[in-house]
Amino acid sequence: MAILKVARLGHPVLRNVAAPVPLSEIRLPETQRLIDDMVETMREYNGAGLAATQVHTGKQIAVIEVLANPRYPDAPNIPLTVLVNPVVTPLTEAMEEGWEGCLSIPDMRGKVPRYTSVRLQAYDRGGEPMDLVAKDFFARVIQHESDHLNGIVYLDRMKDLSTLTHLTEWSRYWLGASEQAD
Repeated sequence: MAILKVARLGHPVLRNVAAPVPLSEIRLPETQRLIDDMVETMREYNGAGLAATQVHTGKQIAVIEVLANPRYPDAPNIPLTVLVNPVVTPLTEAMEEGWEGCLSIPDMRGKVPRYTSVRLQAYDRGGEPMDLVAKDFFARVIQHESDHLNGIVYLDRMKDLSTLTHLTEWSRYWLGASEQAD
């Protein structure tokens, strides 16, 4: 396994729409190695998720995991979840603003509106279909990673850029003012 280079905001790869992964390719060694490397990279940088486009790969693959993550101390645990060809459908019109950060936009946070409940349809790393309902923080992370696969970063979703803040200033001025929800 390897730690992969994470693209930063401004790199054109972050604006590309990823290609679907043919079902016959999900179990191939190179796809499994990419997934393993993405998981290792996400864990190395304490991310809640990572999309293949963030590591310079134009495939519809994302990984999500939050287990005692120091960047998200109040977040509920999310077991390792591998998404291949995810389709995300809002299940409500209700949206909630919450703090988000991104490994491709290091040391920054901003308030982003997201649907509070979504349906996720995807394949897992073994090529088995998954169909689940996610709410709140898990729904937020799914939407964030799915956006990456469609060439969208969280800044594109922000309604009010006045909440965009450097992480140090966020901790100093914003963290105590509102509940962390990124």
